[in-house]
Order: sequence, then C-alpha cells, then structure tokens
Amino acid sequence: MDEEYDVIVLGTGLKECILSGLLSVDGLKVLHMDRNDYYGGASTSLNLTQLWKRFRGDDKPPESLGSSREYNVDMIPKFMMANGGLVRVLIHTDVTKYLNFKAVDGSFVYNKKKIYKVPATDVEALKSPLMGLFEKRRARKFFIYVQDFEENDPKSHEGLDLNKVTAREVITKYGLEDDTIDFIGHALALHIDDSYLDEPAMEFVKKMKLYAESLARFEGGSPYIYPLYGLGELPQAFARLSAVYGGTYMLNKPECQVKFDDNGNAIGVTSEGETAKCKKVVCDPSYLPDKVRKVGKVARAICIMSHPIPDTNDSHSVQVILPQKQLGRKSDMYLFCCSYAHNVAPKGKFIAFVSTEAETDDPQVELKSGIDLLGPLDEIFYDTYDRYVPTNDHQVDSCYISSSYDATTHFESTVQDVLAMYTKITGKALDLSVDLSAASATAEE
Repeated sequence: MDEEYDVIVLGTGLKECILSGLLSVDGLKVLHMDRNDYYGGASTSLNLTQLWKRFRGDDKPPESLGSSREYNVDMIPKFMMANGGLVRVLIHTDVTKYLNFKAVDGSFVYNKKKIYKVPATDVEALKSPLMGLFEKRRARKFFIYVQDFEENDPKSHEGLDLNKVTAREVITKYGLEDDTIDFIGHALALHIDDSYLDEPAMEFVKKMKLYAESLARFEGGSPYIYPLYGLGELPQAFARLSAVYGGTYMLNKPECQVKFDDNGNAIGVTSEGETAKCKKVVCDPSYLPDKVRKVGKVARAICIMSHPIPDTNDSHSVQVILPQKQLGRKSDMYLFCCSYAHNVAPKGKFIAFVSTEAETDDPQVELKSGIDLLGPLDEIFYDTYDRYVPTNDHQVDSCYISSSYDATTHFESTVQDVLAMYTKITGKALDLSVDLSAASATAEE
C-alpha cells in the first residue's frame, strides 16, 4: 500500500464511486478504500437476511417472504431521470456497459388527498383530472411555452428573459392556480421547496423540459429509469471501471485515518499500520467527522408488500411525490416503490419506501400520511439518519467531502453534489454532452 496516489477515495457510496470513476477516466491514479467488507457505504443494497439483521437483530425473516437472495433492498433508493445528469455521467464513463436499465412505470403526485399521474405535456394536461376545464387550458398553454422554449432562440422566449424574470412571474403570466403550481414545481421540476419561485425562471423551465424530454425518451409512464437488481449494481460497476483504468479498490480496511502535515493539509491515509500517500482525499462525512456539521435528519419507512401502491395503475415501479403544502409540512414526502419487475424482490413482492426530511422525533407519526397510501403491509421498518454537510475549506486541507443523501427518491440533488465536487477536485467542469442513446438499448426490454 505504500505508494503515492493522485487521489484516495474513502467509502464506496454512490457519490464516491462516481467520482472515483470520473477521476480514473481522467487519467488520475486512484486508490479507493472502504472500512466495510461490502460496497455501497450508506447507499448499500441489502438482501432479506441483512435487512433483518440491521433492523431486527437476531430475528429471522418469515419464510412467507420468499428467498433472501432474491431481495436487493437499496438503502438510499433513488430513480434516475432518463435524460438527467446521472445517466449522462454513466455514459461519459462508459460504465453503462456493466448495467441494465429498465423504465419505471409511473410518476404520481398527491393532491387534495388523492394520487394522480403527473401530467407533463400539453396533451396530458388536457386529460388530467388534477385540474378543472379552464385550468387545463391555462396549463396546456404553459406546457406548450415550456416545450417550445429554446435558450438560443429568442423567438421562443415570448419577450421573457428567464435569467431575470422569476419563476413566480412566468407562472403568474399564465394565471395558474396554487395546486397546479404545487405539482409542477415539486413533482415535475422536482424542486424540494418553494424558494425556486423567487429565483430566475431559467432553471425551473429547464427542469420541466428535462422531465418532458425524459418522459418522451422511453415512451413509458414516467421519465425515470432504474437498474435491474437495484442501485447496488452501481458501486460494483464503477469498481470494475476503475480497475480497467488502473485504479485500486480495497474493501475491509478498518480504521482508515487521514494523515495531515503540519499545515493541516491531507497527505495520505493510514490503515492497519500502512500509509498510502496522496495529493487529495475524497470521502463521505463518516470518514472526517470533525470537518462536517449536522444540518438535518431523514425519517423513512421501509416496507415489504404483496401488491402495488393503490391508485397507481398497478405500477410495478413508481414514484409518488407528496408536496409539503398538501400535508401542511415544511418539506415534501416521497414514496418509492420497486418490485420483482426490476429484480429487487421475489415474484409477487414489492419494496416501498416512504421518506422525508424529519421535522419531529417520531417517524411513525410523521410518515403516517405516506404509509396510509400504501395499503396492507407484510413488514415495516422505521429508520432515521442524520444529514451532514462539509465545513472544511478544500483549498486549505485538500479534503473533498460529500454531503449526506437527502430524502428525495430521485437523483437530481445527488448528481449536483457530485458535479460540484468534481469541479473542485479537478478545476474544470465535466462535459456532459454525450450521446444519450448509449443508455437506451437495455432500458426498453
């Protein structure tokens, strides 16, 4: 181990694996270590026996749930936007050759105590029971404006400079009602709160376009895709990629300690008496706890069921977003459901997650409005984890620390963190102009 590396990455979570892959492809010499004997860190994937061990101690899972091996329960489940940042990163690194994707059946939103399909185009707006007749027409006009909008074509801007005009002003121009704004902002543009309304509208419109273009990509019921066998495949795919480029992976390295010089600059990592030297350290918050601070907590329920979520058109994989206003909360709630259709459970079994940013210390009460939508449950586990963000200055200590995963059930915020870290580490922006068709063949099975 006594070699010198450009970068040592600690932890094999999704963010760390993606960065390790990107840096390897860039030609950097990367050593990737994890204190655990499994891939994935906080974002690992568990079979049934491991799930029981984590939440029920020495109890054994009931035989009625089927074979433990057929379960791949992702601890941080997130769907990928078909044309989104993560898919572009996967194509950029060519890691897609190790993964099989399948389209996700449904994308829904909770509105006035019911679940509705998220309308994403002018045609869907006219059909949607979410809105009354006149609101449908207004929404249709707004969707057409968004679909036709091209940043480089001033004719499509309808006199609005989206770098100056706020999202609220654009929406007001089309006269949309509060409930409509709620589902467009949270379930389509995937904003996690309402602060976007007072920011320039460009980002909001681009996010809506991303959703519509992703939806059109596979002509499925949602804009999302998900790997067969779940996200646990991703860290392993990146480990294989890294090896191709000469990177080194080491699991089961206990007590990885970052070593600093007299100026507080990271110079290497020690484990079991050996030190590997490096210029930069990349890690998750658990490896440098004195350089992060707690900013919140995620509350979630992990459920095993024998049926799809009711009112989702029997979708075998689905996301339902419950906007905060609909629940009288400060943060949105998310339902994630996947099943044997994506090989994450035995035939006839469904895995559902209900997650949100915790606002109380009682996840059972707090998550009730989401859990009530699931129908009968075979099993339920409650879990909370703290969210951390880095407080260090990477220019001083050469440490690049990822933020903890948030409660969202899609990858958009995760990718933003990865891309920002990549730019800090390398001093350049990642070129994401890739041929998106490279990830499509497997998604249409």
